[in-house]
Parts: sequence; structure tokens; C-alpha cells
Amino acid sequence: MTGLQLGGPAPDFTLRDQFGQDVTLSSYRGTKAVVILFYPYAFSGVCTGEMAGIRERLDEFMTFDTEVLAISCDPVYSLRAFADAEGLNFPLLSDFWPHGKIAQDFEVFDDVKGTPRRSSYVIDRDGMLAWAVHNANPEGRDLDEHLTQLRALV
Repeated sequence: MTGLQLGGPAPDFTLRDQFGQDVTLSSYRGTKAVVILFYPYAFSGVCTGEMAGIRERLDEFMTFDTEVLAISCDPVYSLRAFADAEGLNFPLLSDFWPHGKIAQDFEVFDDVKGTPRRSSYVIDRDGMLAWAVHNANPEGRDLDEHLTQLRALV
């Protein structure tokens, strides 16, 4: 990370979820930590597996007064179809327009592919970047490590 620094503020944003509702990162400040999961494509193999893993372990993530936000550059309607098809019951946010702006703000936008890289951030209750990990696109995330990082905030 060049402009972003662990311990520094997370870039704020408002994006639409799969239901067309606005979700603002700063609205969680003071109450919840936030796990942000950038992923390249709805309906792709690795991404579908990861989101299913989050769905199956969502109760573990929520134990820490945490919100899980998954962000891709797919349009809202695609995210709704993805959520319905996979039974995903957490916010899938669309960074469709301006295309990839939030992924760019978090320094994870792939200019060649036009998608976010497979990256995660943990934002503490004060809105500061507490942890980040960046995976190669073919590699799924280690959800156990994400949970370890959340426990460290408690």
C-alpha cells in the first residue's frame, strides 16, 4: 500500500447493495468493526466459493460486532442475482460507477482487468485500517486468518 497506511483512516464511501440500498462505511464508526472483501467477479468459481464460505461462517464474523461488506465492480442487478442464487445474506456492494472508484481508493483496482483484486481490509470501530491482505486472484482467502484479526480488535 502506498497512500493507505495501517493505523490510518479508511477511505469513506457510500455504495449500493444488492437491494439498491445505500451503505456508508462511516455509518459503522463507533459501533462496529468492518471486514471489507474486494472480489473480482460475481458467479466466478473462486469468488462464489469464498462468498459461500462467508455465508456459512457469518455467525462467527458477527460474534465480534462486525459488519461484512463484499465489494465488486458488478452492477447492482448482477449482485442481486448472485445473492439470490447463492443465498448470500450479507451486503454485496456495487462499485460499478464511477467504475472501480472505491477499489481505486483502497489501491486494489486492476486497471487491466477492470476489476478489484482479491483483497481484504479490517477496519476498526474508530474507522482506522487495522489489517490488510492481498491474495492472487486464483487463491481464495484464509477466513480463519480474517477471524483471528477480528479477535485481535476485541
